[in-house]
Amino acid sequence: MPDEPSLNPLLAVTHQAMSEVNKVILDRLQSNVSLIPQLAGHLIAAGGKRLRPMLCIAASMVSSQNNKQPPNAALYLAASVEFIHNATLLHDDVIDSSDQRRGKQTANALWGNEASVLVGDFLFARAFELMVETNDIWILEKLSVAAAQITEGEIKQMSMLGQPDSAISDYFSVIEGKTGVLFAAAAQTGSKVGNGDSDLCNAFYDYGLALGNAFQIMDDALDYGASERQIGKDLGDDFSEMKITLPIILAWQDSSDTERDFWERTFRIGNQRDGDFEQAKEIINKYSCIERSLDFATSEVQKASNAISVIPNSILKDALIEAAEFAGLRNS
Repeated sequence: MPDEPSLNPLLAVTHQAMSEVNKVILDRLQSNVSLIPQLAGHLIAAGGKRLRPMLCIAASMVSSQNNKQPPNAALYLAASVEFIHNATLLHDDVIDSSDQRRGKQTANALWGNEASVLVGDFLFARAFELMVETNDIWILEKLSVAAAQITEGEIKQMSMLGQPDSAISDYFSVIEGKTGVLFAAAAQTGSKVGNGDSDLCNAFYDYGLALGNAFQIMDDALDYGASERQIGKDLGDDFSEMKITLPIILAWQDSSDTERDFWERTFRIGNQRDGDFEQAKEIINKYSCIERSLDFATSEVQKASNAISVIPNSILKDALIEAAEFAGLRNS
């Protein structure tokens, strides 16, 4: 039986460069205000897969045809991408009143909402400083647009709260904004600093967008089909926050009138009671909504693989394809 897809090949091929990226991250976290590196460092040290900066590095290596070391500008760019990502996490945890991320207490739970928001702003500022150091206005434009789209995606998600009859197209608009576009921009701009031409940069954009979509679809599905140990956050957060994700939309579409009354009460009215999360999972399982969500994720994985079919065969290409497969089939 073949092994499940893993990030290990991508980790291995980018290991040396990512060590340098981590040095840049630690250096740019420094501040005379001690709370800033303390709070930001808590989140960044908590782990995470560093997938976005890894994609940036890998794309730059493919585009420069250097399978061992990316250009120096890619190191700053990758650190910038990671800062943008972590800034959004700090803000998200405040908005969602989350107490746990990656299996640890959130920064807002430890230091309060005000400090978390302000340190998130600091990370955004540092990210733009690092972008400027690439000396490429095109890169600054692409990542600035991505940062705006992330905010738009989060706001659209808020506007859909409690609406289980939302369209699948609206869901995809949300996940592309809040997740997909940063993966896309990381890969696209990484290709650019590696001197990739327009077609190659666009191919990496499409790859990153599809991979990010698959990643978010699975994250949303895991909230109804995993354990807290697997996902490193409070199970059922999406349900209690009345977030409209793919399993909920699919369940609504197939639900009976009685089941739709349940969704109306728990989501649109927001009257949730003990045992409702378990009942939600029963309905979701009844209509195979987790498995059907997986089908959507698998489709995105195929899009990602097809997008980079134009690049020559290499260890890096194989690692990127496996990373996309991992995003769509991961258990955690």
